[in-house]
Amino acid sequence: MANVVVVGSQWGDEGKGKIVDWLSERADVIVRYQGGHNAGHTLVIDGVSYKLSLLPSGLVRGKLSVIGNGVVVDPHHFVAEVEKLRGQGIDVTPDVLRVAENAPLILSIHRELDAMREGSNSGLKIGTTKRGIGPAYEDKVGRRAIRVIDLTEPETLRPKVERLLAHHNSLRRGMGLEEIAVETILTELTSVADQILPYIDQVWRVLDERRKAGARILFEGAQGALLDNDHGTYPFVTSSNTVAGQAAAGSGLGPTAIGYVLGITKAYTTRVGEGPFPTELNDEIGEFLGTKGHEFGVVTGRKRRCGWFDAVIVRQTVRTSGINGIALTKLDVLDGLEEIKICVAYELDGKRIDYLPSSMGAQARVKPIYETLPGWSETTAGARSWNDLPAQAVKYVRHIEELIGAPVAMLSTSPEREDTILVTDPFHD
Repeated sequence: MANVVVVGSQWGDEGKGKIVDWLSERADVIVRYQGGHNAGHTLVIDGVSYKLSLLPSGLVRGKLSVIGNGVVVDPHHFVAEVEKLRGQGIDVTPDVLRVAENAPLILSIHRELDAMREGSNSGLKIGTTKRGIGPAYEDKVGRRAIRVIDLTEPETLRPKVERLLAHHNSLRRGMGLEEIAVETILTELTSVADQILPYIDQVWRVLDERRKAGARILFEGAQGALLDNDHGTYPFVTSSNTVAGQAAAGSGLGPTAIGYVLGITKAYTTRVGEGPFPTELNDEIGEFLGTKGHEFGVVTGRKRRCGWFDAVIVRQTVRTSGINGIALTKLDVLDGLEEIKICVAYELDGKRIDYLPSSMGAQARVKPIYETLPGWSETTAGARSWNDLPAQAVKYVRHIEELIGAPVAMLSTSPEREDTILVTDPFHD
């Protein structure tokens, strides 16, 4: 029996929500290990939509759900999302939800700083969600973050806030902003402490105990591997590591706890926000993909950029995340296209390359090299076996497998969880 890491293999929005929900029914424990409330999942269960951005997807299934130490937690959003789920009839208690006591907190000063930077006319626009994720991670790395456990020690909380504000107020003065008083942050924290503290735990111990007891653990990644702070399209990335290896560091379980890495992969490519996108289509086909695929962000509502499938970047993610197999999603969006293109390589300054360069300049100059495949007129929507798929759709899937060097373990053909073709059960060794 293997524990499974789910990671997006592109720039996020690959359809992880449905796949995680499908797997969570088979798992005993679900763990969020990086990011914050900047990336949303939509789960559709019995016709009811649940939109989550911070809480693990397993909550809607009544499974033990864990927010790991690699996550930055906005305590007020945490409370709001818990209450929203309760309003939809989901039982959310400390019996089914645990929060790492050493997880850093997102504060109002982080949100303000994030928005100010993104809204500035100077500097580089990254396209953040302005939810304070990046500044919170900065404070974590700078060893000045307020962590969840700090809320249990009022006597040491004040000096920690003073130290934090010594840094932030110097930034605010430089930006022409009013300084923040220590009492303001203390009030912000104490007002929510009683609502989050019942959930805190040393989650690495909880997970270790469950692992020893034979529990199936599902590690739920947010965003996509190409937004990884090290391996993504830097600087147009997020502020945490999103590759599968972060599941170990962000949960407190060692690397040997990971048995299978499942890469969620969209049958075409999308990206929200700024940054390079070699196969982007600014034409009627791009509009077709966006409209038919309902390509709007769950958290921000921003329209996603759309393009052809890029085998180069997915192949790269297969290597950097150690992906064992992929879950291919949204194949049905391609129904009806006369021909479909796949990017198999790039041209950079007259040379053919099979990887995405690291530099901004080179990333902007690469040109996609395409192979063209015939499309299909039949529908793939709702297919639940290979026999239900058009022959050309099967050829398309098989060609993707060859190009990226990883097999299709699961194939999703609609937002409904039952419309899934299982080839390999990730939980089985």
